[in-house]
Amino acid sequence: MSEPTPAQMSPGSALVVAAALALGAAVSLGLGRFSYALLLAPMRDDLGWSYLTAGAMNTANAAGYLVGALLAPRWLGRFDARALLLAGSGATALLLAAHGAVLGDAPLYALRLSTGVASAATFVSGGLLAARLGVSHPRSAGLLLGVYYGGTGLGIILSTLMVPPLTALAIDHAWQWAWVALGAMAAVCTALTARATRALHAPPVAAGRHVPFRWRPFTFGLAGYLMFGLGYIGYMTFVITLLREQRLGSMEVAAFFVLLGAGVVASSWIWARLLQRCRGGEALALLNGLLALATVLPVLSVHPLAVYASGLLFGTVFLSLVASTTALVRHNQPPAAWPGGIAAFTIVFAVGQIVGPSGVGWIADGPGGLPRGLAVSALVLLAGAVLAWFQRPLGDASR
Repeated sequence: MSEPTPAQMSPGSALVVAAALALGAAVSLGLGRFSYALLLAPMRDDLGWSYLTAGAMNTANAAGYLVGALLAPRWLGRFDARALLLAGSGATALLLAAHGAVLGDAPLYALRLSTGVASAATFVSGGLLAARLGVSHPRSAGLLLGVYYGGTGLGIILSTLMVPPLTALAIDHAWQWAWVALGAMAAVCTALTARATRALHAPPVAAGRHVPFRWRPFTFGLAGYLMFGLGYIGYMTFVITLLREQRLGSMEVAAFFVLLGAGVVASSWIWARLLQRCRGGEALALLNGLLALATVLPVLSVHPLAVYASGLLFGTVFLSLVASTTALVRHNQPPAAWPGGIAAFTIVFAVGQIVGPSGVGWIADGPGGLPRGLAVSALVLLAGAVLAWFQRPLGDASR
C-alpha cells in the first residue's frame, strides 16, 4: 500500500510528518550548533582558549553555514529536497562524532566549518518541505512551519541531558565523549526522519519553471534578519558561560537550558496565528524586540527569576523568528521562488552569525566582559526590530 501524498493526509498526519521534519532542525541547529554553548566552558578550560578563540569556533560553524546556504539553491535544483535533508543530517551526525577524535584548534575549526555546511543543507531543505506541506494544509500552515522550526528546541533539550554528565566525567578531555554522544543522537534522529517522511517529495524545479528570488523588495526584512543573526548568536554562544561566571550552580544552568529548549518547542503553538496572519515584517519586528529584552535580562540581574525568564522568553521567540522569514517568503512569492527565497534569508542569517560570535568574544575579552558583549547583542536585536518594521507585503510595496 502506497504512502498518502501530503494532500491526502489528515491534519493530524501532516502534523506528525512536520514533527518528523523537526528532527532535522534538531540535528542541524540543536545538536549541530547550540550544543556548543554547553561545551564551550570545558573546552576553553581544557584547551586554554581566549573568548575570541571560543567565539571563532562558532564563527567557523556559521561560515560553513553560509557556504551551505549559498549552495542550497543549486543543490535543490538538482536533487529532491528530502534526499538533501537526509544527506545533510547524516553528514552532520558523522561530523559531530568526529569532533571527539581531535584536540587541535585547526581540525576543530575544520569540523565546525564542515558541520555548518551540512547543517545548512538540512535546515534549508527541511524548511522547504515544511512550507510545501503547508500548501496542502493552508489552515495549519503557520503551525506546521512552527513545529518544524521548533524541533531545534528538542535538540537543545537532548544536548542538555547528554552533554553536562559526560563533560563532568573524571577523565582527560571528557568533552570529547559529549561530541560522540551528540553524533550518535543525530544519527538516531536522521533514521527517524527518514522513516516518517517517505511520502514527502520536492523534486528539483525544472529549469524552464524556475522563478528567481528578487532581493530588493525584501530589503528591510533581510536587513532585520541580518541583525537577528548578529545579535542572537552571541547569546546562544556565551550565555551558559556567563551564568557560570555569575556562579549559578550546574543544576540551575541545566534547568535554564532545558527551559529555553522547552520554550522553542512550545513556540510552535504560541506564534502560529501570528505567522499565518502577518504578510509583512510585523512578526519579524515584534520577535526581534522580544529577543532584545530576553538578551539583556541576565545582564541586568543574576536573580534566578530573571535568568529563567530570559531563557524562557528567548526560547519561545528565536526559532519562531526564523519561521517568520519562511512565512514571509511563502506569503509573497510563488512556490517556484521559495527555494531561492529561503536560501536568501538563510544567507543573511549566516553572514550575521559569522560576525556575531567573534565580535562578542572580542568585546568580552575587554573591559566589561561578557555582560557588555551581550548588552551590545541586545542593541543589535533592537535595531533589527526597527528595520523589520518597515518591511511591507509585496502587494503594498507595489502600489
